[in-house]
Amino acid sequence: MSNDQHTVLRSMHDLGLATWFGGNLMGAVGLNKAAAAAKDSTERTRLSSIGWGAWGPVQGAAIAAHLIGSVGMLRADRGRVATESGATLNTVVKSVITVAAIGTSVASGAFGAKIGSKSVSGTVPSATATEPSAATPDDVATAQKAQKPLQWVNPALTAVLIVLAAQQGEQQRTASTVRGAVGAGLTSLKAAVLKAA
Repeated sequence: MSNDQHTVLRSMHDLGLATWFGGNLMGAVGLNKAAAAAKDSTERTRLSSIGWGAWGPVQGAAIAAHLIGSVGMLRADRGRVATESGATLNTVVKSVITVAAIGTSVASGAFGAKIGSKSVSGTVPSATATEPSAATPDDVATAQKAQKPLQWVNPALTAVLIVLAAQQGEQQRTASTVRGAVGAGLTSLKAAVLKAA
């Protein structure tokens, strides 16, 4: 694989993951808080649902880009991943957490869609975007209670993925440094042997 192809794959991996993490964190911290500030309690879930609905396709594209980049990089680095124990463990853990993050993103989207479908008319009162009030219908309240922890689980899982990706980058850099030092040592040894002969 050429360096240009590897750069494209790494960029897809990193930009997809950064977008996935950042969008979820901003939504939990900013969008839901802004929606909760609506003076009319029937507007809170509706406004939040509009924002999350707009985010959904972007998040889907970010996840797809991240997965394409991840699979491409894994193929490019398969020799190192198969032979270095730290790289193998990191890849397995990263794969499991990626699947979990996709699962929580899908679940969060499903709960959000349920809340949004009921809130579109603007007649569902709520304490905040993710907390029901006493007047919130039971089905929306159930979805909100499930959504509340997921809004933090998604950025937490994707933050772990960012740390694991950084660790993988360091593993590659260390391996390249070692190979470079060994190669320089062998070149020096060869030059010394040739000079002595």
